[in-house]
Amino acid sequence: MPILKDNKKYCYAMEFAVRDYELDSEKIVNNANYLHYMEHTRHSFCEEAGLSFTEMSRRGIMPVVRKIEIEYKSSLRGGDRFISCLRVERKGARFIFHQDIIKKDGMIAASAVVTTVSIKDDKVSRGDELAEVFGKYIK
Repeated sequence: MPILKDNKKYCYAMEFAVRDYELDSEKIVNNANYLHYMEHTRHSFCEEAGLSFTEMSRRGIMPVVRKIEIEYKSSLRGGDRFISCLRVERKGARFIFHQDIIKKDGMIAASAVVTTVSIKDDKVSRGDELAEVFGKYIK
């Protein structure tokens, strides 16, 4: 269900809880885990949109991350529950995921722009198969 935050419309959101083993020595979530949360959200989004990574592989489609820009804003801590949200846009052969991790109090813990491309038959493709599946979500 889309949600609104700061006038941005997300096309997909899922809830997570911080697990103890994701904490660093300062008892806050280690920075790499934010990338894991976001990746899991993208994978779940793809599956819900109708094309799981297993099916992509079967079709010879390999989406890969080309670039990630992430800004850490407010640390998650042990026991926190949060929402991982995304919206997607297409620019040529690139699919750009705008992702936020939002704490239950509404504060943004991290924001990222994740640029992906699709490889098909060992070449960068335009991603038309993905665009067809993601069409109703692309802004």
